[in-house]
Amino acid sequence: MTPFHAAHRAFPHGVLAVFGLSLLVPASFAQQKLRVAAIYSAPVEQQWVSCVHRALVAARDRGDIDYKLSQSVAASDYERILRQYAESGTQLVVGDAFGAEAEVRRVAKDYPGIAFLVGSSLRPQAPNLSVFDDYIQESSFLSGMIAGALTRSGRIGMVGGFPIPEVNRLMNAFMAGVHETNPRAAFLVTFIGSWFDPPKAKQAAFAQMDAGADVLYAERFGVSDAAKERGLLAIGNMTDSQPLYPATVVVSALWHMEPTIDHAISAVRSGRFKAEDYGKYSTMAFRGDDLSPLGTFKDRIPSAVMARVAGRRADILAGTFHVAVVETEPVSGQ
Repeated sequence: MTPFHAAHRAFPHGVLAVFGLSLLVPASFAQQKLRVAAIYSAPVEQQWVSCVHRALVAARDRGDIDYKLSQSVAASDYERILRQYAESGTQLVVGDAFGAEAEVRRVAKDYPGIAFLVGSSLRPQAPNLSVFDDYIQESSFLSGMIAGALTRSGRIGMVGGFPIPEVNRLMNAFMAGVHETNPRAAFLVTFIGSWFDPPKAKQAAFAQMDAGADVLYAERFGVSDAAKERGLLAIGNMTDSQPLYPATVVVSALWHMEPTIDHAISAVRSGRFKAEDYGKYSTMAFRGDDLSPLGTFKDRIPSAVMARVAGRRADILAGTFHVAVVETEPVSGQ
């Protein structure tokens, strides 16, 4: 019996990443479509989830994977659905673990022959749970530079979901970018306590505009709707929302999950999947984040501002400028 077949008999559910050992799989296995399941605590329309979902759909459409998903899963139901996928022959499980961290890690321990790739603030868990996160602070900084140059009131509104590291680091990077082009700008910060409540986010944005904000950072859906109604400007987050708001959303900091997903698929196929931090694949150096095209605002941003943004982007890619990862909660008045 070959090492592969011995390991596969011991761990029949698919991925072979046992106790840190890398096991090569037969060519016939590697050529088959990988069975991938994703479990999301929010609907696929939500920014964070949509980035992961889009990358998996791309892999499915090019014939690399069979893809199943569950969305809007409550934390109380997360473990049950995870175990269903694990028992159904899934080889790679992708999703978020923030609201069900203990449950995800417990299930991963029970299925060491399955690869788990989950969004998490914590460390990887040997042998088979890797973590990723939205390390797009570089493009968030660049979008902040543009926002700082556009505000006339000197007040910028920021509406977020929860003040967790994943949100805080992007907001703080955006604020640092604003101060690069507008050192005197101040911020109005509101967290709505939900990952997907557009009406609540919209009302929070209205309150910030009533307090003088004329540019809005749309970390949550609903903010751009408020800006559109008032004829003001918004900066998008994670996905390019300008097609929906062509006269409102100036630019967006984009999260490209494809490098992360593609690396995981390759690792599973080769039998080399192991517990590691995939965070670097979300950075600009790995094409994991960038600014969206200016589109309808191409001729509305001063060329001198865009020259500064292009210079900073070049510095980031060259490694001569680093956007600080600051995960403390941002507050109004900064």
